[in-house]
Amino acid sequence: MFVPSKCFFTKGVGIHKDKLASFELALRQAGIEKYNLVHVSSIFPPNCRLISKEEGLREISPGSIVYVVMARNETNEPSRLVSAAIGHAMPRESDAYGYLSEHHAFGETEEVSGEYAEDLAATMLATTLGIEFDPDKAWQEREQIYKASGRIISTTHICQAAEGIMDGRWTTVVAAAVFL
Repeated sequence: MFVPSKCFFTKGVGIHKDKLASFELALRQAGIEKYNLVHVSSIFPPNCRLISKEEGLREISPGSIVYVVMARNETNEPSRLVSAAIGHAMPRESDAYGYLSEHHAFGETEEVSGEYAEDLAATMLATTLGIEFDPDKAWQEREQIYKASGRIISTTHICQAAEGIMDGRWTTVVAAAVFL
């Protein structure tokens, strides 16, 4: 059984005439193209700590099997806005699990898409902790309720957005939480 003890966030964008090559270039910009990526669901393990991308990349070798929670989106339509975001929410207790969320959208800015992913992760965590809230309230209002409860200590996100370019080449965006 493998339970990650570290995690880092990364993001990237790639542009190419081929859809797959565009994805590869996005992974390169994110720094994770050298690894065999295994997609996992959205539980942030107990006692797992966030580290910098640079620190994390020093710990893995090319060809390694690496577990990721990844959001990905792509377009070949000129001027179409695409985004990919990962949200993160952690409970106060370090020995309890948190949540990650993936969000991929069209027409959302990096800020809107990132905040949506953060909101989604926090909402999933809040429901497991039994925190009462009105799901129709704005994210900023619910964020204050979550943090005021004393049970959710932190929320964050990483997001990559880009516009499709005019010549019709593929534009791919990725955001990932990489487990070590």
